[in-house]
Amino acid sequence: MNGLGNDYVFVDVHDQHVDEPAALAVVISDRHKGVGSDGLILIGPSSNADVSMVMFNADGSRAEMCGNGIRCVAKYAVEHELVAGPELSIETDSGVKRAVCLMSGGVVRSVRIDMGVPDLHPSSLPATIQGDRIVDYELEVYGQIVLLTCVSMGNPHAVVFVGDPGEVDLAHAGPIIEKAPQFPNRINVHFVRADSRKHLTMRTWERGSGVTRACGTGACAVCVAGAITKRTVRQVIATLPGGDLELDWNDDDHVYMTGPAVETFTGVWLG
Repeated sequence: MNGLGNDYVFVDVHDQHVDEPAALAVVISDRHKGVGSDGLILIGPSSNADVSMVMFNADGSRAEMCGNGIRCVAKYAVEHELVAGPELSIETDSGVKRAVCLMSGGVVRSVRIDMGVPDLHPSSLPATIQGDRIVDYELEVYGQIVLLTCVSMGNPHAVVFVGDPGEVDLAHAGPIIEKAPQFPNRINVHFVRADSRKHLTMRTWERGSGVTRACGTGACAVCVAGAITKRTVRQVIATLPGGDLELDWNDDDHVYMTGPAVETFTGVWLG
C-alpha cells in the first residue's frame, strides 16, 4: 500500500508471526531483489486500541510513527473487517492515534488522522541544542548556513525553508542534516517553500529511507513550522512529490492530517 507514493509492505500479524522484522525490512524493501518499498509495517492486535502498527524503515531501523503508513493501516483494518469503522484507534510507538476513514462505494478513499500535539522542545527529538524551541537554528551544510526549525510529531523533523526545494540536492544535503551530531538519534529533513499563507511545497529526506515521495508526519511538522515562523496560517495544503495533504493545526493544539491511502497488490513472500 502507499500514501502519495510513500510505499510500504504491510504484514497482518494477527494470525502469523514475523521472527526478525528488522532484517526482513531490509530484504523486502530492496527495489531490485525484494518487493521494493520505503519500509515494512506490521498490523497487529492491541490491548489499548483497535489495532497496532509497528514500522521499520528500509534500513531496518524502527521508527516511532509514519503518517502515510498509518492511513494505509486504517484502510486495511476497515476494508479487511478487523474493525467496523469508519472510525478506529491505532496504537503506534508514539501513542494511540485516532483515524476517520472517508468512504466511497465501500472503499476507503482517504483518511483523516489526529496526529496529536506537536512537541517543540529539543529533548523530544532528541537534540543537544539548548533552549525551549529550535527555530531558525544555524547549521553549516557544505560551507553554507541553513536555518532549521525542528518539530517532533512522535518522530523528529527538521524543516528548512528555501526558495526552491527542487533545486536542493537531497542526496547530499539530507544525510548531513540527518546525521548531524546535534541529533543523536538522527532526524527527518524537509526542504520547503511557502508558496502562500495557505500552501506549501516540500521535498523530504527520510531518516533510514532516503528520498521519499511523501512524508505524512513531516508534512505535519512543516505545517507547525510554517505557523510558528509566521510564514503560513495553521490550516494549509502541502504539496509533496506524490501529491497533496490537507493539514490543520487545530485550536485544540492537535494536528490533523487528511490524505489518500491506496492498496497496490497482495502476495506471498517466499524469501
